[in-house]
Amino acid sequence: MKALRVNDSRVRLAEIQMPGKIGEALVRVIKSGICNTDLEIARGYAGFNGTIGHEFVGVVENCEDAPDLVGKRVVGEINAGCGECALCMAGDPRHCPTRTVLGIHGRDGAHAEYLTLPSRNLISVPTDVSDESAVFAEPLAAAYGIAERVELGSSDYVFVVGDGKLGLLAAFCASLNSSRVVLVGRHREKLALAESRGIETISESEVGQFNKVADIVIEASGSETGFTTALDLVKPRGTIVLKSTFQGTSNWDVSRIVVNEISVVGSRCGRLAPAIELLASKKVKVDDLISKEFRLDDGVMALGQASEQGVLKVLLRP
Repeated sequence: MKALRVNDSRVRLAEIQMPGKIGEALVRVIKSGICNTDLEIARGYAGFNGTIGHEFVGVVENCEDAPDLVGKRVVGEINAGCGECALCMAGDPRHCPTRTVLGIHGRDGAHAEYLTLPSRNLISVPTDVSDESAVFAEPLAAAYGIAERVELGSSDYVFVVGDGKLGLLAAFCASLNSSRVVLVGRHREKLALAESRGIETISESEVGQFNKVADIVIEASGSETGFTTALDLVKPRGTIVLKSTFQGTSNWDVSRIVVNEISVVGSRCGRLAPAIELLASKKVKVDDLISKEFRLDDGVMALGQASEQGVLKVLLRP
């Protein structure tokens, strides 16, 4: 089969063996989505070599331990745990010490014609959720999962730094809980997407007018400078939620965190079932976040397009 592979920070389309893992479901990929983590892996983040990609919707072709899934359209939790540790037994393998992560750590990913995952990782997609929307289940889950890490009150003043795909989704999800959400960005057309949903926006040049006013700042810019912006916005004893992952070492002004008693919270993966429910109920709409779609054959070109400024979600179609 064909797969988009990274090897020593070099990306290429390769012909590889069909995946087959005992006890796991075989999924034919319908569409996959390129995210910033894919771009960072291509630059060396996480030291991963293999098939990249973790956002997908597909059809189950074979599943011995859950035959009722065969033929169904599914998305998948990207963390595959051991199934035996206390975390896995509690139903949450996201921090299983021996987990593999689809297209990120120890497991080939979704920018391919087929992938495998344990059947317990698969969630059926309702018929009224399109393939294009279903691809957003994983990043939407990551955005909605912020509420697992911090409580977003209705009166909390919440700023989201970064108007890329994740920043927009984070703003959409935060607005489900708080009536005071502000998206900070630099692209007029992207900020307009938030404004169309009733979310206030400001440009990066206006941040100085909001010094130390935010109860919560969600940093989703994908850049180191985003953390500095978050520090400027958050009030003393406020909270910064870090969503960005990027290659390289960060230099932060730690003294400001200490002096102002700021809480810094990491937030990684959310759960996909609530994200699918948000898509099915139309509480979060994502179709206008798609910039382009490419054939998997043109995956290297697609990665280049996805890295260009102003581009939102780029999809691949095997």
